[in-house]
Amino acid sequence: TQLLALMLAARFRKPWPIVWGILVATLLNHALAGWLGAMAATWLTPQVLRWVVAASFIGIALWTLKPDTLDDDTSLPAHGAFIATTIAFFIAEIGDKTQVATVLLAAKYQPLWEVVAGTIVGMLLANVPVVLLGSRFAAKLPLKAARIAAACVFLALGLWAAVFGLGD
Repeated sequence: TQLLALMLAARFRKPWPIVWGILVATLLNHALAGWLGAMAATWLTPQVLRWVVAASFIGIALWTLKPDTLDDDTSLPAHGAFIATTIAFFIAEIGDKTQVATVLLAAKYQPLWEVVAGTIVGMLLANVPVVLLGSRFAAKLPLKAARIAAACVFLALGLWAAVFGLGD
């Protein structure tokens, strides 16, 4: 999503409609993901949920190590920055690491609105600086180091869940 945010910022050069589009898309997507996670929690026993969460976080850690790519022939809708961002971010979040993490967190923690609010804030903290700074600094950012650090965090969460469980 950061690559998408950078592309949108470079194309439209209107940061605030892009930020609002990210907020709306993430709110809709993560609310749906959180609801799905809360439903899954009612279907799974705590022991099964523990291992699903542990395996999922370890899987996300491995997935995070793979750099995101964007096809050169990717085109954006000819609509305004807000509409293009909302549509693009909603679609990009389907099955993305943050959506999976939202499902997992919502399966464990309640109330649901706090989980969704937290994942939205995280998404904004990750993407708003990219939008505001634009492509000017993109080549200078240590993206590989950031990916490795994020992978380590997800790996630690997965191992924690595997070893200590999810708590009560």
